[in-house]
This record gives sequence, structure tokens and C-alpha cells, in this order.
Amino acid sequence: MKTIVWDVDDVLNDLMHSWFNNGWLPGHPDCTIDYSDIVENPPHRIIGVSLEEYQKSLDAFRFAEAAKLKPIPEVHSWFIRYGSCCRHIVLTAVPLSAADISSAWVFKHFGPWIRSFNIIPSLRTGNVIPVYDKTKKDFLERWGKADILVEDNQVIIDAAHHLGIATVLIPRPWNKSEENIVSALEYLIGLVI
Repeated sequence: MKTIVWDVDDVLNDLMHSWFNNGWLPGHPDCTIDYSDIVENPPHRIIGVSLEEYQKSLDAFRFAEAAKLKPIPEVHSWFIRYGSCCRHIVLTAVPLSAADISSAWVFKHFGPWIRSFNIIPSLRTGNVIPVYDKTKKDFLERWGKADILVEDNQVIIDAAHHLGIATVLIPRPWNKSEENIVSALEYLIGLVI
């Protein structure tokens, strides 16, 4: 049975899209960009703020609204139909202060399939915590059990390829995918069946 490693934000849910439309834009009515213009992640340069200001805004939205996020319908449907044919774990970059929110969300919506929740803490100013794995690549290399990675970050996809892990890039404005969510998940089906 193959093991699929899933990112959470922007793969299982639409955090960036929700934050931008419901968290950023209401407080910044002079912002003239659209979600499709967010061609970098993190998008602080595009929205014209410091990384720290972006992170504070995203974190505030995550604490207030993340529990209300819905799964991406196509992804949730994929799990219902094909989830039992593989093992599933999460590997996400999230601030340590929000790991409980993220894990609760994952197990609420994907608990029948996902059995392991792993994080690479996304560092915040003033946080002093032990660092075990600095990147997702470090985790995947040390863990050594991933067959497939589903991710929205091209750099992490490239790192997984280097480790010999099959990958599925979930299309987002900040990556180079020319697919759509349906075709990306159809490709995943071909990797597991």
C-alpha cells in the first residue's frame, strides 16, 4: 500500500484564497490586485507589506476563521472514492502556535483516512523553538517512507523529485502548474491504482 504525504493549506483547503478575499481585502479596500495575481507565496511583496505584517494578518485570520474553512470539494471527493487504497499523512508548514488548529481541522474533515500529522514549524518573530527538520525535504529524507507528495509549492515538489518521490502539484497562481485541480487528482489516481 502506497503512502501519500499531503500538504494542508492550499491543498486540502483554500487558506490563501480565503485569507485574501475575507481577511486581507476587507481591511485594505485600496488593494487593486486579485487572488490570481498572487504569483509568489508568501505574497508580502505583491501586497506591499513586510513578511512579518503578512504573517500577522494570516495568523490572525487562521486563529479566527480557519476552523470554518471547508475542504476543497474535489479533494474531499477524491478521498471518499480512493482514500482507502493508500496510507495518508500530513506534512505541513504552520506556525507552532496554530498547529492544534490545523491538526483539528485535518482530523475533522479527513480523519477517516489521515492518521499522522507532521509539521515543519513556520517560524515567527520572537519564537525560539528546537529545530529538528528545517524543511519538508529534510523531513521526507529522514522519514524515508513517502511514495507520493501532494503539494502546492514548486520548490518542495522539486526537492521531493530529487529524493525519488512521485509528486502531484496542486495548481495555484504561485506555481507553474498548467493543470487544474481535477486533472491533478486524476494524475494522482494513476499513481495509486
